[in-house]
Amino acid sequence: MRIGVLCSGGDAPGMNPALRSIVRTACTLGDDVYGIKHGWEGILDEEFYTNDDGSFVMGLRSVSGLSKIGGTILHSSRSKRFRTPEGVENAAKILKKHKFDALIPIGGNGTLSGAVELGKVWDGQIIGLPGTIDNDLYGSDFTIGFATAVDSAVDCVDKLRDTAGSHDLMFFVEVMGRHCGDIALSTAIASGAEIACIPEAEEPPERLVKRLKKIKEAGKTSVIAIVAEGDESGGAVAMQQILKEAGNPFDSRAVVLGHVLRGGSPVAADRILASELGNFAVSAILHGETGKMAGKISNELVLTPLEDCVSKHRKVDAEQLRLLHIVAS
Repeated sequence: MRIGVLCSGGDAPGMNPALRSIVRTACTLGDDVYGIKHGWEGILDEEFYTNDDGSFVMGLRSVSGLSKIGGTILHSSRSKRFRTPEGVENAAKILKKHKFDALIPIGGNGTLSGAVELGKVWDGQIIGLPGTIDNDLYGSDFTIGFATAVDSAVDCVDKLRDTAGSHDLMFFVEVMGRHCGDIALSTAIASGAEIACIPEAEEPPERLVKRLKKIKEAGKTSVIAIVAEGDESGGAVAMQQILKEAGNPFDSRAVVLGHVLRGGSPVAADRILASELGNFAVSAILHGETGKMAGKISNELVLTPLEDCVSKHRKVDAEQLRLLHIVAS
């Protein structure tokens, strides 16, 4: 069997370990894996990963040492051409031309949405992997890259806490998460932040200021607020200004972590999840599955229809929200 693998959209720590697992599982079972560079754009450009000896089939040594490397050796991109019906049709023709039997796209909502469209015009098998730091895909408790992103954010916040304490400041720290506040919520709990502003739990500025005044009255001289980029305020900079105008009692600064959270060596949790899902994806293909995403729910490996993964949304854990209010009080 000829299996293609690509990474599309924003990169996530753990994409390389996932590729390693896919290649080594396929090699063990006697199947061939071809890496497609630059995501969906790479299919249209017929751009394939090439080994040092000029061959295209990825072998055991092709993925040696990848577990600890961030980013993706296949490179990633966003393809405007693939978003058109003509682009999807052309991609299907190219996959047929190169005799691909199956495809494993690794990415987030946009990547898997593209997989849904491709599945309508291509008769090969498609099993997606949830590769995004946002942890916003329905069909898996955690996405590949999320744990590392939170770990990176917490490390940054710990450093900011030192400066906040030294200068009696409040820091508004923006993290990624346009539609899901999981990074912000987990970072807030792990770093001991006093406030988390996320899309799923709107809080009026007046109420936040009231909380901040109580915090200051209690004798606290510095505060950390974690703000998801998709929060209703419009992000950390906007939130800083809104609360200043509403009477924030603390002098404040805004810091946007942004793309920093996508980089770095994947933590153990992401390496393990990526390895499990990569192996599971190849196994699912060999069992005839298609049009699904490999995920892990309640510690069980599961397959979820791609249509559900892109049309439904994960909800943040209500218990974590409750926990934040308790430990930050």
